[in-house]
Amino acid sequence: MSDPWEAQREALGAFIREQRKRANLSLRQLAELTSLSNPYLSQVERGLHQPSVRVLKALSGALNVSAETLMAQAGLIDAIARDATEATDTEEQQVPGTEDAIRADPRLGEEQKAALIAVYRSMLASAPQAQPRTPVTQD
Repeated sequence: MSDPWEAQREALGAFIREQRKRANLSLRQLAELTSLSNPYLSQVERGLHQPSVRVLKALSGALNVSAETLMAQAGLIDAIARDATEATDTEEQQVPGTEDAIRADPRLGEEQKAALIAVYRSMLASAPQAQPRTPVTQD
């Protein structure tokens, strides 16, 4: 079974490499600016590693690219928007509160909210599927 995020990681890595080259930075210079290791950044650029939101923020500052752009390239923002538009009356959508609470928390920035919701949804996606409930009928 292939990794469904593999193409996304490769696209993100290519985008980061392109932005680094546009900024006339070597991989070593980018590593110094972000306090990340040169080998780690090389892996990210080659699509071998999915960077965390913290790493994306560090890269966005060093490359003068918005964090939202990098998160969209990483598939985090698109995945959240797509999941929201494809929402149906599934059991998960009937569970109140978690995503609404994240969105309503004024202490969190939009990037943090997007990251938390993405992590929450990925955990739900990997959780064992609940058995459908059978309605109780009275005879």
